Amino acid sequence: MAELRWESELNSLLTKLKPAERRKLARQIATELRRSQQQRIAAQLNPDGTPYAPRKPQLHQQQGALRRGMFAKLRTAKYLKIEASPDLAVVGFVGRVSRIARVHQEGLRDRIKPSGVVVQYVERQLLGLTEPDITQIRKNALNLL
Repeated sequence: MAELRWESELNSLLTKLKPAERRKLARQIATELRRSQQQRIAAQLNPDGTPYAPRKPQLHQQQGALRRGMFAKLRTAKYLKIEASPDLAVVGFVGRVSRIARVHQEGLRDRIKPSGVVVQYVERQLLGLTEPDITQIRKNALNLL
């Protein structure tokens, strides 16, 4: 109960800030969220801390060949974009990779290549808030005040 009161007081204080200050805070929060999401994706962990489902073994994979980690390019700043305004902070995938990310996030069916077979993908939550992320957001808001 005390936490709800604290959250509402913090919210009322944030609404009294100028839009430029709120935008700056939103940008800072979004940047830190993107960094934490990138680290979590690199560690191949879901937001709840469970590991991603492993890749299926490939039939044509050479013995001793090194594979790039899952979502290595997808987690770069080129594809994982941030957007900040006075009222919100958004971290998400843009462009054509957003479809790939959504297929993995929700565990949908998709084609591996345009003329390939349809495959059911395992759900791997690429984006999501963890408890440390929420704590960091609160710290950022309090530091600004």
